[in-house]
Amino acid sequence: MSRRKLSGTDAASHILNPLQAEIAVTALKATGNYRILRRLDLDNDQRFSRRRSGKSLMGICLDTETTGFDSPRDTIIELGVVAFEYDPDSGEITGIVDRYSGLEDPGTPLSEEVKLVTGITDELLRGEQLDDVRVEEMARKASLVIAHNAGFDRKFVEARFPFFAQLPWGCTLAQIDWQRELISSRTLEYLLFRYGYFIDAHRAVNDAEGVLGLLLERLPRSEKPLFKELLERLGESTARISALNAPFDKKEQLKARGYRWSDGSNGKHKSWWIEISEAAVDAEMAFLAAEIYLQGNVRAVDIVKINARDRFSVRG
Repeated sequence: MSRRKLSGTDAASHILNPLQAEIAVTALKATGNYRILRRLDLDNDQRFSRRRSGKSLMGICLDTETTGFDSPRDTIIELGVVAFEYDPDSGEITGIVDRYSGLEDPGTPLSEEVKLVTGITDELLRGEQLDDVRVEEMARKASLVIAHNAGFDRKFVEARFPFFAQLPWGCTLAQIDWQRELISSRTLEYLLFRYGYFIDAHRAVNDAEGVLGLLLERLPRSEKPLFKELLERLGESTARISALNAPFDKKEQLKARGYRWSDGSNGKHKSWWIEISEAAVDAEMAFLAAEIYLQGNVRAVDIVKINARDRFSVRG
């Protein structure tokens, strides 16, 4: 039997059209041996409710790429913002209303690690500047900002755009109990994989769209709309408890309790700290008195109440 090499035209004719692709996807899924990932395409996403109401508000999903991890020293090199409309009562997301993607020259060469992770080069950034007017216009219309790891992004964004300090911030990484939902990893890429999507990660606007794609889903165990859950968490006031000068030999107990170590680089004291609901403060103080500090002395404990306007900020 003779064989011939396919020409470019012949090869193109073998590419599946959309209908054929869907048939192939359905067939593969039906075997039970395959999991299919779709590229996240919000412009054609059927999960938007598209039911507008008189109560509709605008939210922002945001992501940054930076020169490093130290917000007082490092700077933003790329900002991605996706604005969406939502109903604050139902938690339904209507659709996308605006997008922004911009680069900024930090004035110094990027590290090889940053280039490798982001794909951004010094040549790509040369002479670039973020559009302050455009970004501020979007922020002024927004009622909230959501990021995946807001504890990182908010500090950089507020340093570059101080008007973001007036907005409440939410975090799909920290404010969703993924462990309770039996999800083992909290990275944005993995969470999207679990829902059947992929993005070209580590570019700011793609990650911002990934956050919005995540908000359109339901939690896998409770089946509660993810955005509705986040809105409820945003409304909670919490307390940050810092166990100052806690005995060194108590660190494992504190870690097991959920405390994290702050090295003071964020402007706060070096200490073990935890953020809990205000209703749980008395029980936590009782734990510290009985298990951590000698003779029940908890005078070294610092308690700061935090709301959505302060959470994840350098102020929080």
